[in-house]
Order: sequence, then C-alpha cells, then structure tokens
Amino acid sequence: MKVIDGKNAILGRLASYVAKETLKGEEVIILNCDEMIITGNKKNIKDNFEKKAGRFGYSQKGPTHSRTSEKIVKRAIRGMIPNYREGRGREAFKRVKCYATTPKEFQEVKKITAGKEKKGKYSQIKEFVK
Repeated sequence: MKVIDGKNAILGRLASYVAKETLKGEEVIILNCDEMIITGNKKNIKDNFEKKAGRFGYSQKGPTHSRTSEKIVKRAIRGMIPNYREGRGREAFKRVKCYATTPKEFQEVKKITAGKEKKGKYSQIKEFVK
C-alpha cells in the first residue's frame, strides 16, 4: 500500500503514476487532493472546468462532472486506466482511494511526497471546487 501526499503535485503526472502502480496490483491512497495543482493559464483552466461542469444532458443522460476535489483527481486517474469498466482496469480502479484532506488513520503513516515548489502558471484544485 502506497500513501501519497498530493500537496503541490501536478495532477496529470501523479495520475499517470498512480494508474501504472494500480495496474501492477498496488493499492494507492492519495491525500490532500485539495492542494494538487493544474499547470497552465488560470483563466483557460477555469473556463474549461466551468464549461464541463455546466454542461448536462436530458434527464439522466448527459455527462455530469463532480465538483469535489477527490472526485476530480479520481476522474483524471480513471482516464489513464485502460478499460476502467471491466476486467483488469476495473480491478485497478478499485485500488485507488482519494481524500481531500488527511484523515486521522493516515496521520502517522509514512507518506510519499509527490509535490515540489512550482514556478510559473498554475492553479490549485480547491480554487475550482464550490
């Protein structure tokens, strides 16, 4: 079981790493999803997120995009797992657990730090969550 601290970690890079580890059979827990970052122009990121979140189909059809940080991270990981609906991909996706903050049971556990200090254009996930 790997416990990863997501503070200042880039969302896409962490998602690809977690997808590979879960496909190998490793259970992965990600903490502090609120403080993960998305690189790029803040205005473009916000516009894209609002466009996806505001779009929905008729009755129960259409895409629904969650506005909680742990589900945003989990969706990014899901996109990098091949065939997440059945077989090997489904089993891998079940091994991923995401938390917005650090729960009490993981306070004392040794964590892998994934983030570094960033320079340039970026924004944290908690800026888009309502």
